[in-house]
Amino acid sequence: MTSSRYRESGVDIDAGDALVEAIKPLAKATRRPGADAALGGFGALFDPKAAGFVDPILVATTDGVGTKLKVAIAANRHDDVGIDLVAMCVNDLVVQGAEPLFFLDYFATGKLDVAAARTIVAGIAQGCAEAGCALIGGETAEMPGMYAAGDYDLAGFAVGAVERGRIVDGRDVAPGDVVLGLASSGVHSNGFSLVRRVVEEQARQQITWASPAPFETSVSLGQALLRPTRIYVKPCLALARAGIAKAMAHITGGGLVENVPRVVPDDAAVELDARSWNLPPVFRWLATAGAVAPEEMVRVFNCGIGMVVIVAADRADKASQMLTSAGETVHRIGRVVKRATPDAPGCTVANLSNWGLRAQ
Repeated sequence: MTSSRYRESGVDIDAGDALVEAIKPLAKATRRPGADAALGGFGALFDPKAAGFVDPILVATTDGVGTKLKVAIAANRHDDVGIDLVAMCVNDLVVQGAEPLFFLDYFATGKLDVAAARTIVAGIAQGCAEAGCALIGGETAEMPGMYAAGDYDLAGFAVGAVERGRIVDGRDVAPGDVVLGLASSGVHSNGFSLVRRVVEEQARQQITWASPAPFETSVSLGQALLRPTRIYVKPCLALARAGIAKAMAHITGGGLVENVPRVVPDDAAVELDARSWNLPPVFRWLATAGAVAPEEMVRVFNCGIGMVVIVAADRADKASQMLTSAGETVHRIGRVVKRATPDAPGCTVANLSNWGLRAQ
């Protein structure tokens, strides 16, 4: 039985135990070869050999959902932020050709709401299932005084593996290569400090999280902005294993112009053409309602492109076919060129005026 004094101080061990029991079936549903231990131990084991690897290199990532959580709390919609948490980690793994193996989460709050926490972990389990990785453990921290009532934070940790010699590292990227863009599902999980500022500024027009989204009136603004980050693992992993992907970039904080240069050699640059894809309505609304310049949009948001894949020109059609068959919407958005000078931009987006953005 929980000490009444400890409960009076704000920590309820019984609630924590109830949450562990509630999420055990969720974690069990994500089991995969290599991960067979039950949830609840001090540490979780994984056997790469049982997962089919011969000589693997391990790849590890960690990330969070950021201030998108403030939107989830304000809108009282917690179903999908767990998917975001997984997506932010596993998409970073797959760009190096790594298969996600297992995932751990960290959930911290001031006072544990078992029902809300179970909903969040259910989203994490759903994301793990979509990515093909096992949810093998985590930590729930109830810390009164650290968080305001109703607030919580999430962090995720993912480990993947790639066979030695099969790492996708961009070293073979060269001028003439084609840049493919995979459509995003929305804002994903970056830029929400600006998103929230724009929504706050719209309050004078009586727009709230519960209002119909100005750019998608069939759903609420909160629902539209909380649409979870797309998980690109399976189609991108197929490209990597086929030896087609030279480089891949997950478009997160820093937008297109800062993430793409991370995966190309120092003597190469990427030229993107904004005429190659249509700016989705959510970004058009953010740009106009928030008076955000196009040049800033491509540095803050994914602008409709959640993943970039660089391939040789003679393999672009094959790559597009594979990705489309896997359910992705693919655009040929640019090309690789020789970088003019060492301090020249590694990525530029031409024809931004094509989006026709105008501030309100």
